[in-house]
Amino acid sequence: MCAAQLLVRYRRQLFKGCRHIFLAVTFLLVCARAHTSKDHRPDLKQLLFILTTDADGGVPVQFRAADGNTNDSITHIETWNTLRAVAGRSDFLYVADSKLCSFDNLDYIHRAGGRFVTVLPRSRQEDGLFRKWIQTHAPEWELLWDRPHPRYADGPHDRWSVYRDPLGSRKGWSLVWVWSTLLTLHQQQRRHRNLAAAIEALTELRQRMLSARARLRGAARIDLAVEEILQRYHMRRYLKVKRTVRQEHTFKQARRGRPGPGTAYRRITRRRYDLEWTVDTAIIAYDEKSDGMYPLLSNDSRLSPAQVLEAHKGQPAIEKRFEQIKTVHEIAPVFLKNPQRIEALFTLYFLALLIQALIERELRQAMQRERLKELPIYPEQRACKRPTTEQILRLFSLAERHTLLRSGRITQVFPPELTDLQRQVLALLGVPEDAFRG
Repeated sequence: MCAAQLLVRYRRQLFKGCRHIFLAVTFLLVCARAHTSKDHRPDLKQLLFILTTDADGGVPVQFRAADGNTNDSITHIETWNTLRAVAGRSDFLYVADSKLCSFDNLDYIHRAGGRFVTVLPRSRQEDGLFRKWIQTHAPEWELLWDRPHPRYADGPHDRWSVYRDPLGSRKGWSLVWVWSTLLTLHQQQRRHRNLAAAIEALTELRQRMLSARARLRGAARIDLAVEEILQRYHMRRYLKVKRTVRQEHTFKQARRGRPGPGTAYRRITRRRYDLEWTVDTAIIAYDEKSDGMYPLLSNDSRLSPAQVLEAHKGQPAIEKRFEQIKTVHEIAPVFLKNPQRIEALFTLYFLALLIQALIERELRQAMQRERLKELPIYPEQRACKRPTTEQILRLFSLAERHTLLRSGRITQVFPPELTDLQRQVLALLGVPEDAFRG
């Protein structure tokens, strides 16, 4: 089966009437020549690569490029309109991160008959009200998943629970809160680690201020250094730092000469700045009540809390596509000046990523049909539960075809000798051996 046949088959399945989930995420691509960098790095110009995939195997659906200084939040309306034109309908479920959660984006999709699932930002009023409410109330969590730890066999279980907020959002849309036990542990450990690092940095800063040859003496410079530490470790909420003034007294003879019983001294007072800080344990206890929790917003009230979470959990699939296009395909850096050429180059990368995703999807679906849990395609024939295109191509990289020539004419052809595993993979992909040999 060639790449064109894969594309045709996938397009027929995708738009056959089923409601697929589209995931839209953007990432910054470092290029040699582009527009202004969002990171304020004039030496690293950037472009915005906007990619959309579906939930059926994470297959790329569409892409486009934008200037590096383009705000991610304003790209969703154009992306959604493109998907609606391609799909021929607007009732698909559009899943994106918190950049989608702006009034213009959500209102436009809702009025056009679309459906969405997104993360509600921490800056929204609904988020703060729930975190305040949970200080004195216990939500009726619905346990969805109780799975072993993904990395450690003796680690704590990975439990996911959901709770539908009866108040909803200000627009009356469904608001589902998600609670993960592993995310709770992660946030608590990160807070403790950042708090310890910030206190250590403040201690070093205080020692520099109090040293005999201190250069950091101005109040403005000290305040700026403290602010940088609190911002770097995100501890402005938990650490209360106060700049104080210390008086250091020294005594010196009023007149020259050898000191005696009647020698007069004068006191010299110098003012030195010092730092004092305290940890606000009440704020830490307040935030620990809602650790591991985040809200999901959807305008489709027919979706259950479990369906909303399952739709959102499919979003990391697109992050895997970005990882592949940046590592396996090595899309960056791009040494081009003409914007049209850059976009043409990105189109080739998009097609390569599309074919790669279709090969993975075809093989994994065939494994499900044949009830195969794994294939020994890793080196040393180790088992693989979710084969990738990179491993599939590596499996056939050693297949060789030899042609014997005599006086410029083909005398004999030695076709590649395929192993049993290679034949099995070709059969699962629907590729005849004759087509591969030819």
